[in-house]
Amino acid sequence: MLVFVGQAAHALRSEHASEAGGERDAYADRAQRAKGVHVKRKNPYKGQDHFTAEAKKAGYPARSVFKLEEIDHRVRLLRQGQRVLDLGASPGSWSLYAAQRIGAKGHLLAMDLKPLEVALPPYAEFFIGDALSLETEALSKFSPYDVVLSDMAPNTTGNRLSDQTRSFDLFMRALDVAVALLKPGGAFVGKIFMGEDFTLAQAAVKRHFSKERTLRPEGVRANSYEVFLLGEDRRATSLPEKNAEAPR
Repeated sequence: MLVFVGQAAHALRSEHASEAGGERDAYADRAQRAKGVHVKRKNPYKGQDHFTAEAKKAGYPARSVFKLEEIDHRVRLLRQGQRVLDLGASPGSWSLYAAQRIGAKGHLLAMDLKPLEVALPPYAEFFIGDALSLETEALSKFSPYDVVLSDMAPNTTGNRLSDQTRSFDLFMRALDVAVALLKPGGAFVGKIFMGEDFTLAQAAVKRHFSKERTLRPEGVRANSYEVFLLGEDRRATSLPEKNAEAPR
């Protein structure tokens, strides 16, 4: 039986849980495997922690659900009746949580190169495909969207600069999809690793959204450099790139 995550998250926070393990499978590496290229994946988050155990108990395949729940509660991201797009959705925790929040009057489309590990309700649909290509027709099925989500991350290699660069690339490609398919006033949440290109990502968000925030949920592992960039109030017309840092 599926249990809403709020009570489990509250219990974890009351125990002052400071670490969270287990990233979702790397989207970029899935693309390589889909092309027949062997990718050796190094997982720095071996083993389960309290977040992982509580997520499984609540019916979610990964503890990443607690990150989205906190973001949602902090900024009131998801509401009944919205149209939501989840990019790189596997194993499905974000999609399932978002579907619960938008309810039967909403629509959710999730896409990944790898199948989900959880069943979605009838008003949510999952497609196998490239979530980062606007040539993928299924992406626009419920567009324009109110919210676009991306929890995608590259496989960590141990080379921090390389990991950050690949994360930046994934984030920017997800942002491009969001900008193309969001309605004016819509919101985007994307994962990114902090690095030299982080300010460029922030500037890009500011070009397309009236508000930009950087969030680091409690569920992020203490030694991780991942954060989430949030763009709120999609501009009807994006600012020129040279004005990305202009005061608002």
